Amino acid sequence: MKISTKGRYGLTIMMELAAKFGEGPTSLKSIAEKNQLSEHYLEQLIAPLRNAGLVKSIRGAYGGYILSRDPASITAGDVIRVLEGPISPVDFTEEDDPAKRDLWLRIRDSIAEVLDSTTLDNLINFQEQSAADNYMFYI
Repeated sequence: MKISTKGRYGLTIMMELAAKFGEGPTSLKSIAEKNQLSEHYLEQLIAPLRNAGLVKSIRGAYGGYILSRDPASITAGDVIRVLEGPISPVDFTEEDDPAKRDLWLRIRDSIAEVLDSTTLDNLINFQEQSAADNYMFYI
């Protein structure tokens, strides 16, 4: 399964909004500038996120977008499903070999489990293990 730019940029929008959660609305222009993305493209992506109830729009001079819920309650799976559709690595049919069908189902379920267990809060607070943690010193 390959996530398109819709899913990747949509996740970027949601992570930016999660990072500013509780601080008021964030404009798409500021997200676009910070991440060097097309503001026009982000406008196309925010509509389905708003329709799905993941974000709210705030009108006015200092308007923009806010998350509709706490970042810990919105998963990467929520965002990807809204923008990409159902999670499925292949379109399998009933005629497929049962062993292959089982493989595709296990792959789909594994991908869904990772996406559904990763919240926006996890993503914005991610810390990569430093190289120093990987050294072993001997005396």
